Amino acid sequence: MTEPRAPSPQSRVYDVCIVGSGAGGGMAAHALTHAGADVIVLEAGVPWDNLKDSAMLTWPYESPRRGRSTKDRPFGEFDACIGGWEIEGEPYTRAAGTEFNWWRARMVGGRTNHWGRISLRFGPYDFKRKSRDGLGDDWPISYEDVAPYYDKIDRLIGVFGSKENLPNEPDGVFQPPPRPRCHELLVKQAADKLHVTCIPSRLSILTRPLNGRAPCHYCGQCNRGCRVNANFTSTNVLIGPALTTGRLTLVTNAMAREVTVDKTGRASGVAYVDKTTGADRHVSAKVVVLAASALETARLLLNSKSSAFPNGLANGSGTAGKYITDTTGTDVGGFIPKMMDHVPHNHDGVGGMHLYMPWWLESQKLDFPRGYHIEVWGGTHVPDSGIMGGIQRYPAGGGYGKQLKDDYRRYYGATIGFSGRGEMIPNDDTYCEIDPRTVDRWGIPVLRFHWKWSDHEYNQVKHMQETFRALIAELGGEVFSPMPTRERGYGIAAGGVIIHELGGARMGDDPKTSVTNRWCQAHECKNLFVTDGAPFVSQADKNPTWTILALSLRTSEYIADQMKKGAL
Repeated sequence: MTEPRAPSPQSRVYDVCIVGSGAGGGMAAHALTHAGADVIVLEAGVPWDNLKDSAMLTWPYESPRRGRSTKDRPFGEFDACIGGWEIEGEPYTRAAGTEFNWWRARMVGGRTNHWGRISLRFGPYDFKRKSRDGLGDDWPISYEDVAPYYDKIDRLIGVFGSKENLPNEPDGVFQPPPRPRCHELLVKQAADKLHVTCIPSRLSILTRPLNGRAPCHYCGQCNRGCRVNANFTSTNVLIGPALTTGRLTLVTNAMAREVTVDKTGRASGVAYVDKTTGADRHVSAKVVVLAASALETARLLLNSKSSAFPNGLANGSGTAGKYITDTTGTDVGGFIPKMMDHVPHNHDGVGGMHLYMPWWLESQKLDFPRGYHIEVWGGTHVPDSGIMGGIQRYPAGGGYGKQLKDDYRRYYGATIGFSGRGEMIPNDDTYCEIDPRTVDRWGIPVLRFHWKWSDHEYNQVKHMQETFRALIAELGGEVFSPMPTRERGYGIAAGGVIIHELGGARMGDDPKTSVTNRWCQAHECKNLFVTDGAPFVSQADKNPTWTILALSLRTSEYIADQMKKGAL
C-alpha cells in the first residue's frame, strides 16, 4: 500500500528514504518533512490509524474470546500492536544455549502503538557510566548534548510528571500528573516506610490539551490505541502530521531487503519486497535512514553486502550486531487483604501507573553495578479473560454459583504488583549475526542470536525480587509465588522479553570500534544514518523510547542542515 501520493515510488529519487515508522522513523519523517525534504517511509507492516482501528471502549463480552490473546496480538485481542515474538514466515534462530525472544511489530507506528508510554530521560550518569564504574563504554555525547531535544519532544508530544531535582532522573517540560489511585496511595505509604523513592510517573499521555490533541479522559485503555490521540503513538502524532505536509510517501507492507550502494560506496537507496505481491522493488534516495528497530537495523546492515562492504554495510569495525542489550526484568505480585471489599468509587486513570520508583541507591555499594526502576501495577481495571490470574490464587477462592461470584467481587482489585526494569551491561557473548542456512519467506537471511546474562544482571534481579517482596510484606500482603532460586536466575526474564533491545550499530568517535558517529551517521557511509535504538552505547535503567525520539530529532535536524549545505 502506498499513500497518499506517488503510486510508483520507483519513479523518482527522494531526498530521504526511511526504513521503519516507529519512534525513530516517525520522528525522522516528521522532522524532515517539516524541514522541507521529500521523504519516503518503508514500513514492513500494515496500515493503522488509531482514530479508526482502535478497539477503545469495546467491552470484553462483545467478543467470544473475552479479550484473550491471539497469535498476532500476544498482549490481548484488543491490543493495538500487531506483531509478536513469532511471526509466520519470518523466523530467527538461536545459538545453542541461548534463550532469547525477538518481538517485532508489523504495522504503521510499530511498537509505539502498544507500549506503556513510560517516557524517561537518560540522566547525566547514564551517558558516562564507564567513567563512573569502569564497565562498558561511555557515549561520545553527554546529557547536555541531548537535553535540548528532550525539551523539544516534551513540547511536541507531551509528557506528565513532577519536578523532583533528582541527580540522574532529569526533570522535563511536564504537564500535571494524575492523582494516585487507591492502590497507589498504599504503595506510596509502604515505599516511604522502606525509604524507597516513590514519585509521580512520567508518561507521554496528555493531561492538558496540546497541539490540537485532547487530554486523556481516563478510560484506562491506552494499549488499545487512543481514538482521541491523548497518548503518544508515532502513527498519529508523527506520521499523520508528516503526511499532511504533502512531502511524505508512506509505503506499507514493504519488507526491506538491503541498502544499496553506488560505485563510490554511498547509499543509493533501499531494495524491498512488496509483501502483497512478492515483487522486488527499489527506492532511490539521496540519504537513507534506518529506523527498523535496533536488531532489524543490524540485520539490514549485515545483509547489505557489496564489493565495497564485503562484511556488511558500514561494518569495517566488525561491530555491527555487537554490544546488544535488553532491559533486565522480573515481576512479583501479591494479594493485599486491605484492598478487599473496597467501596466502589471513581478511581479511573490513564492506561498505566500513576506512581513509579526511580533508582534510589546510586550512592550505595552493592553486589551489582548500575540499577533499576520499579513499575507499579494493580487495582481494578476492565475484567477480561484471565482476570486476577485465577480465583484459585486467593484464600477460599473458587467454587460455583453465588459463592464464586461473591469471591470475585470481594477479591477484585486486591492485587498489587511490581515490575523491575534495570540496566544490562553489554558483553562480548551477546550479539546477533546472519544465520548462514536460514532465510525468511522472501529469501532474506535471518538473524541468529547469542545471549548471555552475567552475575551483574542476576544479582540485580535478585535485589528486585527481595525489594518487591519487602514492599508486599509492608502492605500486609501475601506474595503469590515463592522466591525464585539462583538456578532459575532469580526469575530474570529471558532476553528480548522486555522488548527494549538496543545496540547493534553503536555510536562512537573511533570508527574502529563503532558503526556510527555522534550524529548517528555511519562512519563509512556518510549518507547513511540510524535513528532507532541501534546506536545506543548502553541501556540505562530507563525505558529507551524517549531517548530514541530525542536522538532521532537531533539526527534529523543535522541531516536537514547538512543537506542545505550540500554536504550530503
